[in-house]
Amino acid sequence: MIYINSIINQKPIEERIAYPYNIPSILHFNKIDFRNNVSFIIGENGSGKSTFIEALAICAGFSPEGGSIFLNHGTYNSHSELFNSFKLIRSGYRNKDGFFLRAESFYNVASELDRISKPFEIEKNYGGSLHERSHGESFIALLKNRLSGNGLYIFDEPESALSIVSQLSMLVRIKELAEKDSQLIIATHSPILMAYPNSDIFCMTNSGLQLVNYEDTEQYKLTKYFISNYHKVFRELGI
Repeated sequence: MIYINSIINQKPIEERIAYPYNIPSILHFNKIDFRNNVSFIIGENGSGKSTFIEALAICAGFSPEGGSIFLNHGTYNSHSELFNSFKLIRSGYRNKDGFFLRAESFYNVASELDRISKPFEIEKNYGGSLHERSHGESFIALLKNRLSGNGLYIFDEPESALSIVSQLSMLVRIKELAEKDSQLIIATHSPILMAYPNSDIFCMTNSGLQLVNYEDTEQYKLTKYFISNYHKVFRELGI
């Protein structure tokens, strides 16, 4: 199921002169069409990946720090104004669930949930307080307990707290949610997550967002090269 068909950048290109509009990938971004219900946004550090996913989430009704559309909170107002220029083209279907998982502010979301929720709600929806487990365990608990399907799920670098085994578990959960009529849009550096079958990978480049094949991504090629030649890489790095 696809709930957001497209994103359009309505900012006239001649007005894209200051941050965040002058980030090369944003400067040359005009439109993206989602063809599959699982899509990945990738790019090097500083390419605008998180800025893009943040603007998308805000336009979709989520707090910049993450959570569900019903969780309105803010710890530090640091989001860019990019969302003001984005227009979402929605499909004729309406999602019943939704969540914005943002790794860098997940602590704030967990604290807010503890503050406003009753103990039985926390237990039912999250399997207990998200603070009472490791960072990675709290991510997996949210994925397994809170996300019910028929949802729009936007993730920003969810692998940051996950081991390789946990990333494999996340792939299984992505499949389950996709089969329950969900759309997932995930910003990631993980070559494991972006290998999800039949997904689209959009790379943030100096020419805008470009659709790429998995085996053509730097994440795949560099990871494969490093594992096969790590002694050579160490020598080249002087290690």
